[in-house]
Amino acid sequence: MSSPNSRLPALAALALGLVAAATALVFFFAPLDADQGLSQKIFYFHVPIALTAYACFGWGAWKALLHLWKREPGADLESYVAIHQGVIFGALTLLTGSIWARASWGVWWTWSSQQLVLFLVLFLFYSAYFMLRFSVPPGPRRANLSAVYALFGIALVPVSILAIRLSERFIHPVAFDRGGPNMAGSQFFTFCVSWAALLTLAALLYHVELAGKRIDVRMRELREALR
Repeated sequence: MSSPNSRLPALAALALGLVAAATALVFFFAPLDADQGLSQKIFYFHVPIALTAYACFGWGAWKALLHLWKREPGADLESYVAIHQGVIFGALTLLTGSIWARASWGVWWTWSSQQLVLFLVLFLFYSAYFMLRFSVPPGPRRANLSAVYALFGIALVPVSILAIRLSERFIHPVAFDRGGPNMAGSQFFTFCVSWAALLTLAALLYHVELAGKRIDVRMRELREALR
């Protein structure tokens, strides 16, 4: 049976292909928006990045639950890496959102926008995860506290999504409503490919970082054994 590391080249090739396809679709296939023009195309990066951040936080919470519930070996490290990736994609969400807002509405940030503030709170909450984790010595206590924190944090994700759903369209356009995608078929196809590309890229980065962290743990264990 092949190890996860042996599948990394295939995953990297898939991520590269999807990112290239998504970029081509965004700039040469998806139509220009009648109101926002070229600046609207950042939607195909901003929204998939945000959804990928949510997925990473969700995966981190799931692994945290497995650690607390079943004491699954390695689940604590997997949860940590997933949350780390979520914070990276969260930072990119804030960056691309600010660029889009500046290009389309002339402001980098508005504190009166609940969805922006709530996502910032979510981002800062998970950023503080690392302060908690590394303030406790390695061991079961660190793993348990980190897992509990990750599970509390996931409750902020649906609140953040709900804030976007309830936001005013002028500040944060609603891409999906009860009737389905609020966009043309070509736009929706481009969005799906872009999201698949970002999810695959996140999976690749997750497995690469996880492999590195596992090597670091083994090296630390060997050093301890040789003392």
